[in-house]
Amino acid sequence: MAKSHAAHKAHPWHGIDFGPGCPDELRVFIEIVPTDTVKYEVDKESGYLSLDRPQKFSNIVPSLYGFIPRTFCGDKMAAFTNEAIARYDVAGDGDPLDICVLTEKDVTHGDIIVNCVPIGGIRLLDNDQADDKIIAVLKNDAVYGQLTDIEQLPMDITRRLIHYFTTYKDIPGDSKKRMQFISLYGAKVAKEIILASIEDYKDYMRK
Repeated sequence: MAKSHAAHKAHPWHGIDFGPGCPDELRVFIEIVPTDTVKYEVDKESGYLSLDRPQKFSNIVPSLYGFIPRTFCGDKMAAFTNEAIARYDVAGDGDPLDICVLTEKDVTHGDIIVNCVPIGGIRLLDNDQADDKIIAVLKNDAVYGQLTDIEQLPMDITRRLIHYFTTYKDIPGDSKKRMQFISLYGAKVAKEIILASIEDYKDYMRK
């Protein structure tokens, strides 16, 4: 008798669907939460969470953090960054599209799927590669669930997100900053970037 496919854990990047409401609503995979003192990252080959590195400083990720399944940061996604900074040579970072999900609830661990609504994003360069962070809110969240655009988010929270993602890869004692903040964008652009990264994923899987 053939084994049931349900007996095998789906790969978080390739085997989880981003949901029928995409890009207005998303099913995403969460790798780390604010209480984590180390950074976890999905191993691309096996699909299991792996220990990437300890957090070097006392700052913690200010939201749930993970990626949108079946996305890839390639040429179509990077085209938005090239247009924004009047360049042509920026490439995508070759990873799934990152997402931060805001919620007032204490979520105690990652390796979970959550439903969320994208409201905007942070445009970043990581060593001259496009490394955007989509900002979303947990669907039906009591505090954040009514937000539809990043303009409605308190600026202190936006600043906290920008600070974390422009410092979390810094090397102690090295004055060179790896992450460069470019700009913020709203829900409309975020959804366009999500769709572009889905097309990049299709291209990537054809290779």
